[in-house]
Amino acid sequence: MQTAIDKLRELRALHEDGLLSRQEFDSRKNAILDAAYPADAPVDLPVRAGTEIGLMATQEVGPVNRRYRLERLIAQGGMGEVWQATDLATHAELGHSAQVALKILPPRLTENSLHAKLLIEEAARARQLAHQHIVRVYDWAQDPATGSYFIIMECLDGEDLDALLARVGRLDLARALDVLAPVAAALDYAWERHHLVHRDIKPANVFLARGGDVKLLDFGIAARARAGGLALEAPASSGTAGYRAPEASGAGGAPARGLDVYAVAVMLYQMLTGSLPVGADPARPAAFNDAQWAVLRAGFAQDPDERPASVTDLLARLHAAPVVDEAAQAAQAAQAAADAIDKERAARELAARKLAQAQAEAAAKAQLDRQRREQERAAKQAAEAARAARKEALRQQLLERRAAEAEKARLEREEAQRKLVQARAAAAYIAEQKRARLEEAARAQAVLTQLMPTPASPVADTEGVLRDRFLGGDARGPELVLLPTGRFQMGSPEHERKVAMEAGSQPAWLARELPQHWVGIEKPIAMGRYPVTVGEWRVFVASTGWRPSGETDWDAPGFAQTDRHPVVGVNWFDAIRYVRWLSEATGKSYRLPSEAEWEYACRAGTKTAFSFGDRITTDQANYDGNFTYNGGPRGEYRRGTTPVGMFAANPWGLFDMHGNVWEWVQDVVHDNYHGAPLDGGAWEEDGDQARRILRGGSWLYNPRYLRSALRNGFSAALSNDIVGFRIVRDLM
Repeated sequence: MQTAIDKLRELRALHEDGLLSRQEFDSRKNAILDAAYPADAPVDLPVRAGTEIGLMATQEVGPVNRRYRLERLIAQGGMGEVWQATDLATHAELGHSAQVALKILPPRLTENSLHAKLLIEEAARARQLAHQHIVRVYDWAQDPATGSYFIIMECLDGEDLDALLARVGRLDLARALDVLAPVAAALDYAWERHHLVHRDIKPANVFLARGGDVKLLDFGIAARARAGGLALEAPASSGTAGYRAPEASGAGGAPARGLDVYAVAVMLYQMLTGSLPVGADPARPAAFNDAQWAVLRAGFAQDPDERPASVTDLLARLHAAPVVDEAAQAAQAAQAAADAIDKERAARELAARKLAQAQAEAAAKAQLDRQRREQERAAKQAAEAARAARKEALRQQLLERRAAEAEKARLEREEAQRKLVQARAAAAYIAEQKRARLEEAARAQAVLTQLMPTPASPVADTEGVLRDRFLGGDARGPELVLLPTGRFQMGSPEHERKVAMEAGSQPAWLARELPQHWVGIEKPIAMGRYPVTVGEWRVFVASTGWRPSGETDWDAPGFAQTDRHPVVGVNWFDAIRYVRWLSEATGKSYRLPSEAEWEYACRAGTKTAFSFGDRITTDQANYDGNFTYNGGPRGEYRRGTTPVGMFAANPWGLFDMHGNVWEWVQDVVHDNYHGAPLDGGAWEEDGDQARRILRGGSWLYNPRYLRSALRNGFSAALSNDIVGFRIVRDLM
């Protein structure tokens, strides 16, 4: 009887030969697996043409301000479809790249409020799982047109373990253990950091990236163990038949790591043999001796207490067991010899078929050659006749063209004479207008010089740093740097925008930096030497009792930090609360900088893309060093914030103006600079009142986002692990 693995191999061969599309291959593969490993309670669903949800490539989904264009269907199953998509709002959102994967639930499932709740909880939970071997989840959304909920995830390039096994049948022991080691590390992290049990380990949820990396997918039915009982985010019977431990179907009790140990042990058996273990006494894999087989059988024991404590423990016991005995090696060698004989026989049969085919093709080619020679002679005669006719037609056209060119030359001479007279008159008019503009510019410069004197600061120390004392105590506020008044050109020049487009920027995004215009910073101010730090925020929290409203924990954002790191996990309203509290604590006037003041301070008198030139490296700022800008080198990707002051300051003594964290400013979001204030003040009229401007880029973003002129926008009510802020104090 043909097994499911044999059927999948044949199906894969048809797909690789071009006889089956990817969509049809996936559909038939799922049908074979569902028949071989039926679920406990199958659901009778109607058969539909195309994808289950009725989606197609190039279709756009998502809410108005969060659109995604579907590119290709990656996978589909009972819980929906997974599509590769382009994020059309990448440059207005935070936390992910342009290519993403969308896990879309069909409307028939989300009609049940439990499934919709599970999707939202999956996105919220997976957003907190920051591990190199767990696929990154960015957010969730709902498409108003179809009513479908979907999760936005990291887009991976490669194949899952299920597809690999369908293609190659089985793996050797060393390869199988190499694949499972990252899975064990991911499960250890989920348990130790979040007390989560995955509950659905199977080959389809283990992804093998092309670079060799291994990612664990789908924490959607994970269970969390809490003190005093069980906290389930999915039904107790969740999981996949064949990999689900016996106790998973029961009710009550806290979720244990033995659920995942059972599934991994079953999956390892499948990776070595090509099939799942059947019955109470399955056959021993040829790659195992008695000691190793005893370890693996303990992994999928019926009694959870007999299993190893974790997947890491299971793999460690297998590594510690003795190697395969000589009898098993001899059996493997005999099997390999038999396989070699079968391959040689198949090769001889294939060579005979190819020889017969070549002889038939040679006879057919000879016949075709004779027919082609006859056709070529007839075509040559017809071509000679056509060539003579074309030659005569071309001669007539040449005569007509020469006459037309002579007439055209005469008309051009007359037009040139007329334009010369007009040009002389225009030159005189332009000269007069230029003289008038120069006089007007001189008068405007004189007025601007009077309006913008640069004050000396008697309150700064010898390094130009100011720190205000708190009222009624010795505590001090953040370090400030005094900024000179002056004027600068705000926005990006044309040559900078061309370089940014070569680095991947979109024209619509760059249009936000236009038109380039002169702005005068008329009032003297002092700006935070660094972004507000964790330590400075801690003082505010202790004084006010502030509580966060977002998902990101400012004190434990998912990467290591000290009191000298910039604070994250605060929205725009939280930043406003901080400057109001600081003003009351010091008796001075603190606020957020305007967008113009921020760019003026970032440039520090420079006109290049960055305050230190037109190129950038990870020795100068904290960003994703896997990407480059304007021919610069690749560098380090630190996967989190760095302490303030780690990199050199700009010419005015300000640190981390490029990268590390995005920084809130006072202004609301506008599409461009038409109508923007010219005096350096915040632009809060009109625009998108629900969003505020972010400047500077962050540790998660490409270097093109760190340019001095770049503008971003984000919801004022949201926070995450890549946004902080910097403060300004008025001096008069």
